[in-house]
Amino acid sequence: MIEIIPLAEIPSDWTEELLDRAFGNDRYKRTAYKVREGVEELGALSFAAIDGERHLAGTIQCWPVMLSEPDGKTHPMIMVGPVAVLPERQGENIGRLLMRKMLDTLAINESLPLVMVGDPEYYDRFFAFSAEGTAGWDMPGPFEKHRLLARVREGQTIPEKGMLGPWKRG
Repeated sequence: MIEIIPLAEIPSDWTEELLDRAFGNDRYKRTAYKVREGVEELGALSFAAIDGERHLAGTIQCWPVMLSEPDGKTHPMIMVGPVAVLPERQGENIGRLLMRKMLDTLAINESLPLVMVGDPEYYDRFFAFSAEGTAGWDMPGPFEKHRLLARVREGQTIPEKGMLGPWKRG
């Protein structure tokens, strides 16, 4: 049985160990880390999956970021990820439970656009994230364009071009 609880209830060293196991201890070099550099995670949207023995099986974190258009106009967004599950627990729908909890908590009808780097087939099929509309976006480092995904509420638009980076107060 998996229980989803606020990530803040988990010791930070448990989260770091899980992230190292899921993504490697060189994960800080990834471009997604540069996008959210220097900002604090959104605690209300970050969760941990705990099994019946109170072991950490997975986590999801969300971050305040912004898309800066070439003319300097900025658009606040929420970056989803990392979504991490222990390698030996993958395939148990833990990541899906974490995503669903985050989306249910977010109340997408009132949300800023969501952005993430992930598998387009998986995240589109289960959570309506798509690379449609992000082809003109850039990030501060190398990334695969088809893996830069966004989810917007109905009627919401996103800029065609821009650079993703940490959210900064105007």
